Amino acid sequence: MGNVATAFCATLVDEWVRGGIREAFIAPGSRSTPLALALAGHREVHDEVVLDERVAAFMALGSALASSRPAVVLTTSGTAVTHLHAAVVEAHLSEVPLLVCTADRPPELYGVGAAQTIDQQRIFGTAVRAYLDLGVPDEHNRSAWRSLAARALAETMGVPAGPVQLNLSFREPLVGDGGPIPPGRSDGRPWHRRVVPAATPSEALLGELAESWRGRRGVLLAGAGVDDPQAVLDLAEELGWPVLAEPRSNARVAAPVVVAHADAIVRVKAWSERLRPEVVVQLGQMPASKVLAGWTAAAASVPGATGATGAAPAERVVVNEAGSWWDPDRQAALVVACTPGRLAAGLCERLRAERVSRAGSATGFDAPVQRFDVDSPPVGWLAAWRAADDAAATALGDELARVTGGAMPTEPAVARGAAAAAHRQGAGALVVSSSMPVRDLEWYLPRTPTGDTAPQVLSNRGANGIDGVVSTAVGAAVALAPAPVWVLIGDLAFLHDGNALLNVAERDVTVRLVIVDNRGGGIFSFLPQASAVDGATFERLFGTRQQLDPAALLRAHDIETVEVDRADRLERGFEELLHCPSRVAALVVRTGDRASNVAAHDRLHAAVAAALPAVQPAAGA
Repeated sequence: MGNVATAFCATLVDEWVRGGIREAFIAPGSRSTPLALALAGHREVHDEVVLDERVAAFMALGSALASSRPAVVLTTSGTAVTHLHAAVVEAHLSEVPLLVCTADRPPELYGVGAAQTIDQQRIFGTAVRAYLDLGVPDEHNRSAWRSLAARALAETMGVPAGPVQLNLSFREPLVGDGGPIPPGRSDGRPWHRRVVPAATPSEALLGELAESWRGRRGVLLAGAGVDDPQAVLDLAEELGWPVLAEPRSNARVAAPVVVAHADAIVRVKAWSERLRPEVVVQLGQMPASKVLAGWTAAAASVPGATGATGAAPAERVVVNEAGSWWDPDRQAALVVACTPGRLAAGLCERLRAERVSRAGSATGFDAPVQRFDVDSPPVGWLAAWRAADDAAATALGDELARVTGGAMPTEPAVARGAAAAAHRQGAGALVVSSSMPVRDLEWYLPRTPTGDTAPQVLSNRGANGIDGVVSTAVGAAVALAPAPVWVLIGDLAFLHDGNALLNVAERDVTVRLVIVDNRGGGIFSFLPQASAVDGATFERLFGTRQQLDPAALLRAHDIETVEVDRADRLERGFEELLHCPSRVAALVVRTGDRASNVAAHDRLHAAVAAALPAVQPAAGA
């Protein structure tokens, strides 16, 4: 049996390498021995041995999230398998390809009290794209081994992509010589390939959208999943619409059509009403901003409905590769299964052709109606948005600059500083924790210069949990090495994933951790519970105050750490982190109590509200 299992697992790994697998994250265990040895023994597989199964799963998730190629996570049998569930759910909801290999006991050990034996069949429920139980390998199904391996991998890369569980039963002995494996295809390709052509929008759909959107006031909400930011910017320019770009879209760049501070703008009632759109196009995943989501929902609400105005409801369109129903307000009139870049490029070409035809010329495109000119006064829909965005950017910058001297740093300032430092270093990715960090980045990150040094912004926003953030970042660093990966995280999320620090300083990765330490759960202070519950009860149930020093924990893991607790030292702290020679290093920023954080955010919003009335939107904007 040891020889059969060894040959079987060697076949799986060889087939997976043919299909593109390069990273494997192995949690130690006995029952998984045959596959662990096969993964570790293949020269084209980079394997990371991870003590904690939960950490291993999130590292695999981070690797796949950053590289867009599947990664393998392997565990032994029993409760080890249950620790993968959170990462599997996140991969499911974020549509990230993940090959989840769970070693299992053979059938005869079930129901007899055998150690480390639980029911692992379909343990992840509907969170996997496919569940494959290959049974105990034997010589009789040898001819199917490559097919089974290729099929499992192909299932992770469907539309939508996602996790696949491969349940693998092994009998003892678990080690053997193996011998020759079934030959693969002579051309080096995998046994099965499933090609899912990227959806191309039909001429009928492009014509419908061009007719519906031309000359109307619309906004493009760009989120995670935007595959071609430039195509989106080109379409926005052609339509004369703003791109409300959240950081994960990688479209928040210094382009005339980009609006970075939509959240701050629509908090100002007069402007949220004046800038009410007639069309809302959601490209990719939804933004984190609840205010922005509420504003778009109100715009699309039918008159007479709760919170709706008397104006005609805005047309809402959702666009993503899989046609996923990302529409929690149930207002989408149209869901398009197409990558945002393909739709944007096709529609832009259609609109340009129609404009040229109307002008009676095949060359020398005329400027589209309401195109923004940086040298002209605010005129028109797009220009009104940009004028408001410029005023908001100035107001936010001025307000943040007022926090100086011995005052404690603000969390928005830390978020902006982390993004700027990652950009300067040419990081491969900036991984942002859910809860306040991802919101601070969305609310306050200015438009950034374009170029190859801009890091991709990643965040586990499928299930929006705070678990596994450090692990996700380390996995991303494995996939993107030697490029550095930066992490912006709060103290609770950091402590929640403390096991990710085990041996991280010894791994061949470059990671920069920026930890906001406000001694608890900062986001709860922004929620109704903060005023609806008495202070002591709120602090016990929601404030989740903790006394552990993140810097002490980091140093216990031999991670070089810089500490900052004054606003006038924040910039120097980032400089030290940038130039730290260690592969893994951290900056811990103590930002004071959570009530002061709420007050700091309130001041920023008030500064924008005060600045916007001075900007005069054009009539009809």
